[in-house]
Amino acid sequence: MTSAREEILGRVRTALEGVDRTAPVAPAPRIVPVPDLVGRFADRVEHYRAVVERCAAADLEGVVAAALARHLPGGAGAVVVPSGLSFAVAGAVVDSGLDAHELDRVDAVVTEAAVGIAETGTIVLDHGPGQGRRALTLVPDRHVCVVRADQVVPDVPDALARLDPARPLTFVSGPSATSDIELDRVEGVHGPRTLHVVVVEARTP
Repeated sequence: MTSAREEILGRVRTALEGVDRTAPVAPAPRIVPVPDLVGRFADRVEHYRAVVERCAAADLEGVVAAALARHLPGGAGAVVVPSGLSFAVAGAVVDSGLDAHELDRVDAVVTEAAVGIAETGTIVLDHGPGQGRRALTLVPDRHVCVVRADQVVPDVPDALARLDPARPLTFVSGPSATSDIELDRVEGVHGPRTLHVVVVEARTP
């Protein structure tokens, strides 16, 4: 009586009849892990001493409101937003061409972004709808910026491929900071002292 093992081996031998066993075997395809672009972006932004939060789209307005309450003295202050912002910010004033002195009295600005660069932790604004004028994001002391997960790209060349070079582009890597000759770090000289980035994902991380 033929055992189950012998029967299986017999079928294997039959299947291999006529096969050139000396031919090189192609290596199995290498599985390359998909990088966590959003995670890398968040890590790099935090490296620049910015605050980063990740949330679902449904929670965006609440997360932005909490971020403003966290950074504003006593939880209150003047907040301005650009026209075309895709979500509501309670109590905020829409920018109508505020001059430098008026912007200097603004406590915080809330905008969206055009691109986020994972490798460098950089946010790029092209000052389209929801992003506002360049002065709007450089004069107020606090900037809450919303970046959507599908806007995050691996590196600078990928970002440039998405951007229009004819538009005014602002690259933001953390809060504004500089150092004197003794390397004492000073923040807020050339732009916002506080940068709070909210990354919007399709689901809660």
